Amino acid sequence: MTSEDFDVVIIGAGPAGTVAGSLLAEAGWRVLALEKSHFPRFSIGESLLPQSMVYLEQAGLTDSLHAHAKQLGFQYKDGAAFSKNGNYTDFNFSQKFTPGPGTTYQVKRAAFDNLLADEAQKKGLTIRFGHQVNQIELIDEKQYLHVTSDTEEYQVSARFLLDASGFGRVLPRLLKLDRPSSQPTRNAIFTHIKDNITDPHFDRNKILISVHPQHEDIWYWLIPFSDGTCSLGVVGLHEQIEGNSPPLARLQAFVAESDNLQPLLENAQWQQDAKMIGGYSVSVSSLHGKGYALLGNAGEFLDPVFSSGVTIALHSASLIAPLVHRILQGETVDLEQEYAIPLKQGIDCFRTFVNAWYTGEFQTVIFSSAPQSNNVRDMISSILAGYAWDTKNPYVAQSERRFRVLHTLCKEPL
Repeated sequence: MTSEDFDVVIIGAGPAGTVAGSLLAEAGWRVLALEKSHFPRFSIGESLLPQSMVYLEQAGLTDSLHAHAKQLGFQYKDGAAFSKNGNYTDFNFSQKFTPGPGTTYQVKRAAFDNLLADEAQKKGLTIRFGHQVNQIELIDEKQYLHVTSDTEEYQVSARFLLDASGFGRVLPRLLKLDRPSSQPTRNAIFTHIKDNITDPHFDRNKILISVHPQHEDIWYWLIPFSDGTCSLGVVGLHEQIEGNSPPLARLQAFVAESDNLQPLLENAQWQQDAKMIGGYSVSVSSLHGKGYALLGNAGEFLDPVFSSGVTIALHSASLIAPLVHRILQGETVDLEQEYAIPLKQGIDCFRTFVNAWYTGEFQTVIFSSAPQSNNVRDMISSILAGYAWDTKNPYVAQSERRFRVLHTLCKEPL
């Protein structure tokens, strides 16, 4: 069996893997990314948050993103809209508390991930598609990986290993790091459709989040793309979403129950079958260990409701890359203090708002007609835009306490 040596091996070539790989390769390290899939490939997580643009800029990937946005069908995005029982509200992400980009894109991930991978390779990252990691062993301060593809079987060693495998969760599975998530088991059914939306008031520059008229813990996403298609999905508890009919029929039935989506999509063309994922909320006992760290969804995934998955993945990549650089230079780095704790601060902020969404408390806040200062609304807008690590924002620094006070002030029946 052949064997190769690298400074860093990354499992997965999605956004977290390519950003971390770009930063480390440009720092002069020998970096290999092993990607099980062949690109382009489908993935959910299609509505980016503006905070993501900061991390893409750090990795030198935004110029190509902007240059190819129209060609690849990326939809300009400036905010998020919410609908419930005839009530509508929206947030413009340029009107926010935290400095930084206020716009981004809604992307078909096959094209987006492929673009990032192409650009990362230009920066020196080696990517091997269709290569799967089957076994990992720590020997003499190095991680040894057993790798297979359709045509070969070999071994690679790494001075440091990053797991950016997303829902593949390679290291949690191989090293038995999984632990139960604090989130209930929910399912999502989703597809792409030709939406044929003619409503002149519909804003394609925003993701639309709609609440089921009878069950406030069931919600829908509608993510418009620039080619007249959209990503459409419904999310609910396992027992609410499961059924004997095919996923597409179930999704269509849920849309028919929606007071705003049913008329909005009355001319839609359902061109593809629907897919379903369940039990997607995950956590781990630790985000790091001797010679390795977990990035993005490989470590923890909360819920798709606020589109935080890609942002958390990119933040983790941006956070870990300089720390790995220091480790490779021989420095002592406390990954718990410098990586895990800072990363979890933002995740915990998102968690506060995710939990409050499903209890209905955050829905009460955003649809409330009670007076709110522009400053408070801007602070909430910042979090929805992905700036969940800005501790100057009181709703980040003290998310639980501040939110409870805000909810009390806004509490009123819809």
